[in-house]
Amino acid sequence: MTQGQKFASTPARRALFGAVGVFALIAAAGAAFETALPPAPARAATEAATAPVSGGPASFADVVDRVKNAVVSVKVRMVEGGGNAGSQGDGGGQGGHRGGGRDFKGGSPFPPGSPMDKFFHQFGDGQFHFGPSRPQVTMAQGSGFFISPDGYIVTNNHVVENEKDVKIVTAEGKTIPAKVIGTDPKSDLALLKVDDGQTHPFVDFAKHVPRVGDWVIAVGNPFGLGGTVTAGIVSARGRDIGSGPYDNFLQIDAPVNRGNSGGPTFNGNGHVVGVNTAIFSPSGGSVGIGFAISGDVVQSVVAQLKSPAHRVTRGWIGVQIQPVSQDIADGLGLKSTGGALVADVQAGSPALAAGIKAGDVIVSLDGQPVPGPSDLARRVAALGPDKEADVSVMRDGKPMDFKLKLGTLPNTFASAGDAATKAAPAAAAVSLDKFGMKVEPSPDGKPGVVTGGVDPSGAAAAAGLKDGDVILDANGKPVKAATDLTAAIDAAKKEGRKAVLLRVDSAGTLHFVALALAAG
Repeated sequence: MTQGQKFASTPARRALFGAVGVFALIAAAGAAFETALPPAPARAATEAATAPVSGGPASFADVVDRVKNAVVSVKVRMVEGGGNAGSQGDGGGQGGHRGGGRDFKGGSPFPPGSPMDKFFHQFGDGQFHFGPSRPQVTMAQGSGFFISPDGYIVTNNHVVENEKDVKIVTAEGKTIPAKVIGTDPKSDLALLKVDDGQTHPFVDFAKHVPRVGDWVIAVGNPFGLGGTVTAGIVSARGRDIGSGPYDNFLQIDAPVNRGNSGGPTFNGNGHVVGVNTAIFSPSGGSVGIGFAISGDVVQSVVAQLKSPAHRVTRGWIGVQIQPVSQDIADGLGLKSTGGALVADVQAGSPALAAGIKAGDVIVSLDGQPVPGPSDLARRVAALGPDKEADVSVMRDGKPMDFKLKLGTLPNTFASAGDAATKAAPAAAAVSLDKFGMKVEPSPDGKPGVVTGGVDPSGAAAAAGLKDGDVILDANGKPVKAATDLTAAIDAAKKEGRKAVLLRVDSAGTLHFVALALAAG
């Protein structure tokens, strides 16, 4: 796993002492148990009668023999930008090769004149960084695997991003130059190609997604050691770890570490079920929680990267969405928290053309329920551009159906409200003491009211509001002045709602919050 994939850091010594302690306890318990056992012949008969049936294979050796030669190490020479260098970069680098040191901007972190201070100044050699620096050429290492005999290789995008020169090292130790055919940052996948005129050993993708509990084998290049094999099971599926809008990871407990990025995860038949991408670790090493991009996602992305365009296109309906919390459901008068709440509709989007509005809750796509935003994003992307889709929403507590034609996911977005006419000058500020905030007109006659004086212990802060947020809508109606907000609050109370739903612009990000009415 790459250095940038760890999520936290604690002293390795603590983990070592913990392991030693557990081992000692196991040994002591084993000794005590042994003294209480019956004589060996009687015990053997008892064990034979009660021994559980093993669910795992006696050995993975035959599978490993078939697949190991298709797995390669990926070595990348890359250029890092100038400026304050030294933040712990991602980049696929095996620990210490890219973004290696801690970032000590401005000088030594040790007491002046101390032995470590002298060592710092004499032997920093790039592992310690001192403010602005020139672009530097560095090395990174990861893993990859052949998917065809003519030299196509799959790896992670973060292994080869900012690449200047890529080489692969085969299981036999042969180094071959490789070309980056295409990359897809959104899925963190990349496709390489070697053109050495040779036929290469390759592996196939599995036809089915593995089940939770199935055995898996990870092969890769941890810590730059070369071909290494580990085994475990699938711990979970469909994991969203917050790395992108299309997260759909397999969680595995086969040990993977820095440098395993881009390597394959195999099932018991030697077919690829995932690409190792990230780990969760308090120490930087494997603690049995690794994440692999699901094989079905990999196949779809790779097929597009191999196309003449060498890029991935995804379906797009043009909405900014968020989960439906219980408070938001109360504010909308919904009975469940399923679906995806539309916080904004992009200008020129299929959703805008079809009539979908901010405040709608998308509850189904092509007749299939939408559990949440991540599910909707993945399914829309998978449908692809120019496909027609049926979308069902809940609006003001009533179901509505729309048919729209998907567009192509663009690189940049514009809100449908960007071209909105400026609102008339608003009235004076209003203090909403019962909610722990004040609101005042937006500057320059822009829509909405701006929050200020938010009490950290008040209902507004509990809802997620903070100073400087702009409240654009309340219960689906535009807020052009503070009085519009108070009127919406009063109307919600009369309707017996538990919360008023506010659409908020927070530093350019549109989302909904539910302001509980009990406090007011």
